Amino acid sequence: MRKDPTKRFSDRVENYVKYRPSYPINLIDHLRKNNILTTGQNIADIGSGTGIFSRLLLTTENNIFAVEPNKEMRIAAEKSLQNKPNFNSINGSAENTTLKENSIDIITAAQSFHWFDLEKTKKEFLRILKPNGYIVLVWNVRKSEGSPFSTEYEKLLKSHIPEYSQVSHRNIDLTRLGNFTGPNDLQEFSCQNIQVFDFEGIKGRLQSSSYTPTEERAEYSILIKDLKEIFNRFQVDGVVQLLYTCEMYFGQLNK
Repeated sequence: MRKDPTKRFSDRVENYVKYRPSYPINLIDHLRKNNILTTGQNIADIGSGTGIFSRLLLTTENNIFAVEPNKEMRIAAEKSLQNKPNFNSINGSAENTTLKENSIDIITAAQSFHWFDLEKTKKEFLRILKPNGYIVLVWNVRKSEGSPFSTEYEKLLKSHIPEYSQVSHRNIDLTRLGNFTGPNDLQEFSCQNIQVFDFEGIKGRLQSSSYTPTEERAEYSILIKDLKEIFNRFQVDGVVQLLYTCEMYFGQLNK
């Protein structure tokens, strides 16, 4: 049975906060350039998790409504962003945000859209969006190639974690995205992102993923042993790099 998406990360919060990548400021610059992001807007960050993308949105000085169903992740965001006056933490989900009708200028979903029930979510997004409002969908897509370490890291996940290929956000289908938005074309923008890790860091990054076995499971020690082996093979000056393409899709919803 597939784990409830709203509870998948409850036991990963500490590693998620420490080791998940942030998002490049280029995304904000591009939305401003296209006159989507301005000032005085209400932005709903759906599936906001520990607040990584919300933190970037807060630099725009707009009102950010961070909607997150997972209690542990929501609390982590609140602890991190509680001193930001424009940050509003909401106990809700993509399918039931609890936000007011026609109250939102922009809906964002960073690293979360692939978990949503799309039929229910579209109804909810149409309800809360103002006329001519926008949706912005973002993923940090880790490169499975591009460096020897990246290639071996991808092989490690595929060989040790049966669930990996089923829940990876790489499965997001652009046709499904188009069907979700309707005939209004989604625009695309991408830029590069990078993380640099020592061994404890790359181990924490691995443990932040919902499909990784927890420490008490027998397969965990084998996974970490093999991670250590590829780290030792490819580290330079004690660190390795994870490379990402940060992909952004934005447009308007059609009923």
